[in-house]
Amino acid sequence: MAKGKRLEPLGRPLIRLALVVIVGGVAPLVDTTVVNVALHAISADLQVGTDAIQWVTTAYLLALAVTVPVTAWACDRFGSKRLWIAGLALFLAGSGLCALAWNFWSLVAFRAVQGAGAGIMLPVLQTILVRAAGPAKTGRLLTIVMLVSTIAPIAGPLVGGAIVNSGSWRWVFVINLPICVAAILLALTFVPREPAQPGKRLDLPGVLLLGIGTAALLYALGNAAADGSDAGVRVWTPLVAGVALTIGFVAWSLARGTRAAIPVRIFAHKAFSAATATLFLTGVALYGALFLIPLYFQQQREMSALAAGTVLALQGIGSLLTRWVGSVVDRLGARLITVVGVVLCAAATLPFTIATARTSWVVLGIALIVRGGALSAVNIAITADAFTGLSREQVPAGSAIVRLVQQLGGAAGTALLATVVTGVSATAGTATGFHTAFLWSIGLTVAALIPCAFIPAARPTEPAARTKTG
Repeated sequence: MAKGKRLEPLGRPLIRLALVVIVGGVAPLVDTTVVNVALHAISADLQVGTDAIQWVTTAYLLALAVTVPVTAWACDRFGSKRLWIAGLALFLAGSGLCALAWNFWSLVAFRAVQGAGAGIMLPVLQTILVRAAGPAKTGRLLTIVMLVSTIAPIAGPLVGGAIVNSGSWRWVFVINLPICVAAILLALTFVPREPAQPGKRLDLPGVLLLGIGTAALLYALGNAAADGSDAGVRVWTPLVAGVALTIGFVAWSLARGTRAAIPVRIFAHKAFSAATATLFLTGVALYGALFLIPLYFQQQREMSALAAGTVLALQGIGSLLTRWVGSVVDRLGARLITVVGVVLCAAATLPFTIATARTSWVVLGIALIVRGGALSAVNIAITADAFTGLSREQVPAGSAIVRLVQQLGGAAGTALLATVVTGVSATAGTATGFHTAFLWSIGLTVAALIPCAFIPAARPTEPAARTKTG
């Protein structure tokens, strides 16, 4: 799109479609952080230890990782509308069963059902919107969704803390039920139906290689900071297996070409490759800091978990200030916004590398607002730009890859910063441990500038095929 050219309005049907799918998308986006706050209460009620309770989260993430690769095929085989409703129904069933769980391992099994539903919903949500918008409107439409996805993990601790403080942990799952029911009813009416392709065959070896490989990597990263003599079983064995399976998937996908579950030749698109690399590194920065910042306020500033979550919500305020980003991306492209956002994010993290017990709350609060706004702007710009140049048929595969990359980036960031803060604190004290971990976070954020150099400087002028939006 030429610089200075007036943007075509999104239009009421497209905005309505975005709002409809956001209703369902909120549930899995908030769920993980809400449940994390409730883990202590679940552990006490079901009488399980710290080592076991992690499976409430792990089962969800592993099921999600295994399910995501199937969505690219299933979108074409059944149509994105049917798949979206199926994902909502599965997440609804999993949430209801979790609320009724009679013991710990039944809860773990039902969390896996929830995770499978989320693994369908999150990439399909993106596929529906990107196909409906086309490149000329993708940035502005995804702004609506990305603001919710950025705020969700910040608002989650507040919601979870309020629920656990006032009632049973089972309510953290019950709150998903009316959301999912409403989302299904809205989807039946407003999400456009796409023609199914009954002849589309599933690349089962590719799905298994990528799904199990990603799950193994997530499991290894989730245990990276754990102590104990079983580190080889919990970290190194799944890490090596995950890398080997992922390499095997790449080789298989190259051999299969366009028949692969996720054609890796999609990375031949310069914009997509640059975007996914940047998304991985910003995922490291976002989720690693979401782990680190509340821990800092609790251990170094002696705040309660709920109070620390409230402070973290300042990043959500920053996210709300980036509503204008989508129109800039649609007009000028993503490179400028991404570079500026990465630099601002790194600068806003700097106060935490030197913070003491006397550091002004105002300084730290402003830093969190700037940081939240910068990360939100980067994620909006990059996610919109990732689909530049992809054909309509490639969008489901692109959506699956984007989701997997963000999951791996988040897990890697949390694991790395947890390991740094734990290791340094053991020898130099917790203050130095936090300072060092925040320095690492800055370094990883700045590293995102490398793939930013390969982001196209301007948006393409050719229109893309789009679906009816009701």
